[in-house]
Amino acid sequence: MEFERTIKPKKGLIPIDFQELWQYRELFWFLAWREVIIRYKQTALGILWALIQPLLTMVVFTFIFGRLAGFANDSTAPYAMITLSGVVVWQFFSDAMSTSGQSLVSQSNLITKVYFPRLIVPTTYVISAAVDFGIAMVILFILMGVFQIIPTPILMLLPVFFLIAAMAALGAGLWLSALNVKYRDVKHIIPFIVRLGMYISPVGFLSSKIPDQYRFIYSLNPMVGAIEGFRWCILGPGYAPYWPGFWLSFGMVAALLVSGIYYFRYVERSFADVV
Repeated sequence: MEFERTIKPKKGLIPIDFQELWQYRELFWFLAWREVIIRYKQTALGILWALIQPLLTMVVFTFIFGRLAGFANDSTAPYAMITLSGVVVWQFFSDAMSTSGQSLVSQSNLITKVYFPRLIVPTTYVISAAVDFGIAMVILFILMGVFQIIPTPILMLLPVFFLIAAMAALGAGLWLSALNVKYRDVKHIIPFIVRLGMYISPVGFLSSKIPDQYRFIYSLNPMVGAIEGFRWCILGPGYAPYWPGFWLSFGMVAALLVSGIYYFRYVERSFADVV
């Protein structure tokens, strides 16, 4: 006797079946760990790339924004730490968004053969990017000691702003992965988003450099709040976020995640047929 499983959007305000996700938790962690292993398999430097990339980006941004643009003259903290504290967050977001955005297509063989909650696929790529983030944080804490930056109690809020960045990455990844199944042009758009987003987000500079009349509108960028909040935790009270802008940015993150979940769940019934 043959059985056919039909995927339908979950009814109700929350379109996620958490009980079903829990039942597939072993698959969830297996795919996440496999992605971590594959990422550095047969590479000469291996996991050291997770340290080299943020360090090189820090050097470039410190030179461009700190020296050439002269932003370092107005900073009390070492400008290398200002850029690095922004780079590690952006690196996590961009890696998670890029890989999760192409995850359904890259896992097409698995999706077309067996049933499991499709939401697991893009989420595992966000988890694997978090591993790189954890490695990059090691060098960040080391440089805090080198530059004699004394941690403050605000540092305890670091996981909060990391979670906001993860929510933004997952929301964007859900949208992009679902769209990429039907429109393969998306894979060409993702690198453009990453490159442009790095320079329009406060990665290499402080959002205080944005003119006051545009600063609130600038916070429509979902990553502004996460980056500025993360930097505040690392560098201390003197680098507190622009709070009206932070809440606007957080609202954009929430909207991105919720809309991404709803759209993903709405179209996932067609993934196996289209991918």
